[in-house]
Amino acid sequence: MKVRKAIIPAAGLGTRMLPATKTVPKEMLPMVDKPVIQYIIEEAVASGIEDILIVTNRAKSAMDDYFDYYPELEERLDRAGKEKELAEVRRAADLANIFYVRQKETKGLGHAIGRARHFVGNEPFAVLLGDDIMRAEKPVIGQLIRAAEAYSAPVVGIQRVDPEQISKYSSVKILPKEDRIYGVADMNEKPTKSERLSDYAILGRYVLTPEIFDILENLKPGFGGEIQLTDGLRELCKRRNMMAVDFEGRRYDTGNLRGFLEATIDFALEHPETGAWLKRFLKDKAEIL
Repeated sequence: MKVRKAIIPAAGLGTRMLPATKTVPKEMLPMVDKPVIQYIIEEAVASGIEDILIVTNRAKSAMDDYFDYYPELEERLDRAGKEKELAEVRRAADLANIFYVRQKETKGLGHAIGRARHFVGNEPFAVLLGDDIMRAEKPVIGQLIRAAEAYSAPVVGIQRVDPEQISKYSSVKILPKEDRIYGVADMNEKPTKSERLSDYAILGRYVLTPEIFDILENLKPGFGGEIQLTDGLRELCKRRNMMAVDFEGRRYDTGNLRGFLEATIDFALEHPETGAWLKRFLKDKAEIL
């Protein structure tokens, strides 16, 4: 099966990053010199995705504006001879075919995915959570897409987490298939340490099939009184084969302050304009402390 479309759920209220996210979408917070969501879109595009739907809410029109042309700014940059800046501004608008739909009620990730039904049609599709940046040599969603196409099955991205942290995620019961690829037998949402099915958690990347929409539409509210995607996936894996990829790469949860700062420092250390300076700065600061 060919995966051409992706959904980026980005309708959350950003409560873990207040007060900064009171008026600025968390997905638009700058990560060195680009907003968080641009890294996610670039990962999708590098994996062969052509069309991207961003699920937003009424307070997040800044994303729509960012991935659009800005003729006045572009003209000024052109007149000033700032070719590099002009190219970067235009590149953001030309990354992919980007569409938008609003989640009119805050009813959970499963509900947000359900809003994409008409966009997806009868095709398999990728899901990349809007505050999870992946740093990897091979794009993480691309790793999942290859497994989905090889097994003709939906796929979730997993990694092992500390058992003390499993309650933040969805735990999966897995069956070994081949190197870093597993079958999925069951899963549960935000389990306690004793309830966990394994130490492997679903982390921000999925490749799904259209069957999920009927399931989500008829799903009762779960954890937190919301429509949970994990509950829908649990039902889906009972109906058909589902796979999991223990993906290669580092995940950053930029929806919380610690994860945001970790990602900012790591990406700044690699940036040609900030890397050498930041290494010296951190070394000097460490000696003072």
